[in-house]
Amino acid sequence: MTANQRNIILIGFMGTGKSTVGAALADRLGWRFVDTDELLVAREGKSIPELFEERGERYFRDAETAVLADVLKGTKQVVSTGGGAVLRPENREAMLSGGLVVALTAPAETLLVRLRGDVNRPLLSGDKEERVHRLLAERKNAYDFAPLVIDTSRSNVRETVDTILERAGAAKR
Repeated sequence: MTANQRNIILIGFMGTGKSTVGAALADRLGWRFVDTDELLVAREGKSIPELFEERGERYFRDAETAVLADVLKGTKQVVSTGGGAVLRPENREAMLSGGLVVALTAPAETLLVRLRGDVNRPLLSGDKEERVHRLLAERKNAYDFAPLVIDTSRSNVRETVDTILERAGAAKR
């Protein structure tokens, strides 16, 4: 990693592996791992579904923006963001100025398998398959601002971490 890569920020749709890959990447680098969703839940004292139900998505997105801004003040961190954090321009700007942004992707079929038993994602309540396809369509270009894009569907966590490190080094030369 080069000096101007203060942090590595992982973005992507839910189920792309941000938390799993992020923890492994941080371990490999000897950096701190921060999951912004986990930090938000700890700060608010409520689960994400509770926040959505009791306060609404707008409140959640405001809290998410505040957590992200605080986290990106630090350095030598691998930051896993919530899948919708990219929806606000100020978040995208903060990410780009806060480190190297890496978008993790996977096809809908892979995401559906990974998200099958997950009940902690309020945006997927109801017909999960329909919701995943609709949200993917709505967010089609939302992750395009990332300098690095890596498909996690055909590699394991170690291979994905290797790819990020290899491509991050090449991106800054």
